[in-house]
Parts: sequence; structure tokens; C-alpha cells
Amino acid sequence: MKQEKAYYHLPGLFEFYELYREFLPLYRGHREYFYDWCSIGSIYGAPADCIWGGGRTGFGGNDPREVLALMQEYGVSARLTFSNSLLQEEHLSDRKCNALCALFAQSSGVENGVILHSELLLDYLRTHYPQLYLVSSTTKVLTDFRQLRDETAREEFRYVVPDFRLNKAFEQLDSLTQPQKDKVEFLCNECCWVGCRDRKRCYENVSRKNLGEDCPDHICTAPGAGEGYRFSKAMENPSFIGVEDIRRIFLPMGFSNFKIEGRGLGSALVLEFLLYYMVRPEYQLHVREAIYLDSMLDLF
Repeated sequence: MKQEKAYYHLPGLFEFYELYREFLPLYRGHREYFYDWCSIGSIYGAPADCIWGGGRTGFGGNDPREVLALMQEYGVSARLTFSNSLLQEEHLSDRKCNALCALFAQSSGVENGVILHSELLLDYLRTHYPQLYLVSSTTKVLTDFRQLRDETAREEFRYVVPDFRLNKAFEQLDSLTQPQKDKVEFLCNECCWVGCRDRKRCYENVSRKNLGEDCPDHICTAPGAGEGYRFSKAMENPSFIGVEDIRRIFLPMGFSNFKIEGRGLGSALVLEFLLYYMVRPEYQLHVREAIYLDSMLDLF
């Protein structure tokens, strides 16, 4: 069934709070700047020092109440990224993570959610914070289509983010039922090498660091890893999902949810993602200038 609108799930709930404090008023006040076929589905992230965190190490230091207030003001769903894959029973009592869940669970208006990996955490959240919807994390590295199909069949999850290497498996993806398609949230702008076999180990390394373990950094051996993230390089990735892919392929196939990565990157690069995916080309300079000319915002 053809979908009419794409919903973007954007990075940096805490990490890029200052950027969104400038961007969201533009998004509301100048709708003519933005494509009419897309909308913000959620903004995700985690503050610094969250042991439940995963995927990337959170570094946002803003007051969670201010962050939540901003999301509520603009009617945007907030997602806590708690995708640590190595949690044990003793970690579930963590005061900071529980306080965040309690705060976001009691918010009024739009529902908030949690992105997770751990089955232990899933059971805990369903019991203690049933108001929060749950998202199956891409850190599970679901590269086998059968895994994705089974995950989308689980009633616990409202959304499922498969590994980016399933992005172009069109024949298999089209075999999903519409309710399953509604759950799939594609990771659009991954820069990782499609032949990588260390993705799970990379994510586990981040999980260990968030738990406070003294462990060496994961050393990526993929071709070009030393260059770091480049949006231009991501666009050359065979799994990259661009604006025209969304409009001409994914929406007509019945898919409507698209995740933009970038929590571990700078806000200047995240702004480029927002411009590319959401802003009409003739207005991109308008948005860029409005953000850059705010002398209170450090984009670099």
C-alpha cells in the first residue's frame, strides 16, 4: 500500500539539543522550506554516563527536563537510546537510567520510546514503564531477512531497525505484510563498509565502555576506516537510501520510517543531513544561514 509520508527519526536528542532548539522553530514556522511529503517521527539519543546506553557513547549534558520540554513544545516523540547489549540484572536498578525512563514515560501529549537491544531490559521496561513504546535496535545486526521478518512479528516492538545491508533487498522486503512494513525503520546514511563482519563486536565495545569497563577501543579494519565518517562516502554506499529512493521506491512499496544516524558526529554534519533529507534545495541556504548566524550555537 502506497504511503503518503516519510517519517524521519533523527539523531541527537541530548547530544544536539542546541541545534534542534534552533531547527524546530524553523520547521514549524517555515513549512514552505520543507518537503511536504516528510515529517519528523522522533529524535533519539542519550545523555552522558548512561550505562544502559549503546550504539554510540552519549555526550549530551543538557537537563533532561529541558530536552523533554522542547520535544513536547513541538510535538516530537523522544526516544532514549538504551541499546546496550551486555546488561545484567544488577544494571537494571541504575538510578539515572530509571529516572530518565520515569520522566519520559510520564510526559503528556506524544508518546516517547526506548531503543533497546537487551531482552532483559525489554522485560524490565514493559513491567515498569509500559507507557514507553519499544524499538528494536540496529545494534542487533539483523542481516538475515528471516531475522527481520521474525522481529517485525513481535508485538513488543513498535519499530524494528534492520542492519543497513538489508536496505535494498526489495523482493524480500515487499513480501512483508503491511503491518510489518509499518514497523521497519531503515538506516539511511550508514557509512560502514558493506562487507564488515565486525559490526557486532564494534557495538559490544561501546556497550562495555558505557558499563565502565576498562577495555581497548575497537579498531576498525574496513577499507577507508581511517577517513572517519564522510556523508559523500555514505552516498556511495550501495545500501544508501537517498531522497529519491524514499520518494520513488520505498514510499510506493508501503514503507514510511527512516532513521538518520549521526549521534557521534558533529552538529554541522547533522545539519547537512537535515538539509538533504528534509529541506527543499532552493531553501537549504535559508535554513543554513538561520542556523549558522545564531552566534550562541557552536556547530564545530
